[in-house]
Amino acid sequence: MLSIDAILPMKSLRADVKLSAKYRQIVTSIRAVGLVEPPVVTADKENPGTYFLLDGQLRIEALKDLGHAKVECLVSTDDEAFTYNKRINRLSAPQEHRMIVRAIERGVSEERLAAALGINVPSIQRRARLMDGIGDEASEMLKDAPCPLTVFDSLRKMSPLRQIEAAELMIGHNNFTRPFVMALLAATPESQMAKSKRKPKTTTSAVTREQVSRLERELASLQMQTKGFEETYGLDNLHLTVAKAYLAKLLANVRVVRWLAQSKPEYLSEFQSIAELTSLPTDFSAAAE
Repeated sequence: MLSIDAILPMKSLRADVKLSAKYRQIVTSIRAVGLVEPPVVTADKENPGTYFLLDGQLRIEALKDLGHAKVECLVSTDDEAFTYNKRINRLSAPQEHRMIVRAIERGVSEERLAAALGINVPSIQRRARLMDGIGDEASEMLKDAPCPLTVFDSLRKMSPLRQIEAAELMIGHNNFTRPFVMALLAATPESQMAKSKRKPKTTTSAVTREQVSRLERELASLQMQTKGFEETYGLDNLHLTVAKAYLAKLLANVRVVRWLAQSKPEYLSEFQSIAELTSLPTDFSAAAE
């Protein structure tokens, strides 16, 4: 249990953050049920009694606004915020579903849950029914996946075996987006669709069998390309990092820069662009050139 005044944030908070829906949700949650996830701090070795905040800045600000003077914290032995945040796993939709179901089973009303999470009661009910119609195997595979709620609406229309296949494709491609799952749904044969009590609607924009076959071939080809990228990405990234560091050191030499500017100005501009890279380019065709 630490004094909030003894906790120092490692970055400044934007002025408009407190106007966001996320911040209002945190304030509402703390007011309704208290602090669910403690902030994470690490001790300042140079100033005993002072702590650096690694995770939970919005929670600390919300506690200040609500008039709290102390907060229960987790004390990390690692003082590197990047390392800590890289290891932390945020709450996924399936995890949120299990949390809500467990709370309802323990007698927490839907109205109180809605107030704590800053959403309405129908949204609580939808999250509580999230896994209805999802097979146990697919549910287990996606239990920690960052899937939006709409993904399970599409999976629910598939048979249990097809749900497993779709979950494997999502995990293999590391793609848990709604458009990707809708494409998998469109490529699902009628025999692998879940039996619906409702009569299917007739529509002029139905997906043809030829389109489904083409989509299946494209997905298989994309999976092979993804595997190829996974095998070479680490080595390519290492080469780029070494080349970037070498060029940065080379361009620190004034004589080299002067010679390049006079003799090879086109090389100089390209070298400078590479040395100033802060992340990998997203336009891979341009990078290849």
